[in-house]
Amino acid sequence: MNITQIATTRYTTKAYDPHKRIGAAQMEQIQTLLRFAPSSINSQPWHFIIAGSEAGKARIAQATTGPYSANDAKVRNCSHVVVLCARTELTDAHLAHVLDQEEKDGRFKSAEAKAGTGKGRMFYVNLHRDRQDTQHWMEKQVYIALGTLLLGAGVLEIDATPIEGFDRAILDRELGLREQGLTSVVLVALGYRSADDPNAALPKSRLPADEVFTFL
Repeated sequence: MNITQIATTRYTTKAYDPHKRIGAAQMEQIQTLLRFAPSSINSQPWHFIIAGSEAGKARIAQATTGPYSANDAKVRNCSHVVVLCARTELTDAHLAHVLDQEEKDGRFKSAEAKAGTGKGRMFYVNLHRDRQDTQHWMEKQVYIALGTLLLGAGVLEIDATPIEGFDRAILDRELGLREQGLTSVVLVALGYRSADDPNAALPKSRLPADEVFTFL
């Protein structure tokens, strides 16, 4: 696998072929990519909703109307849509649940090691609570998962479109997210490009390397 080739050839798909579907095995790999994405202090402050049915995609498309209507066809015609959500609060209960899961997975050699990890994690959590930027911090972790998903989709030869252009309030209400302690952050359409995708034949464009790198 040539990772740089994937990075330089994957692109944001603008039109999907509604007749092409992602196989179940590949969707399982997509789920693994999301579940194992890195997050600050392993906080995992996210939840992912995956819509693959026409009815499911139609529910999400309710948030791509009006000023966001340019994204409606992407949501409806792609194979699957992922709603990447952040928690609305980083609760002590969630942090304890993460710590217990780490113990089950064998990350601690002793009770003292578990306690030390919990204490270190709470230092950073309380730091953001004091700064009153916990929500922003959690949403940044969701974008780490987004990057993992986009590159992983490229490896799997699945086309993808990250979408911020949707009405979060409408989608949160439609999916009952706030009642679950969640809020939608970004969508990703997944599938296979249409033959008339206007972005497929365009060259990729990025600023020159000497403008974006500084070496010390």
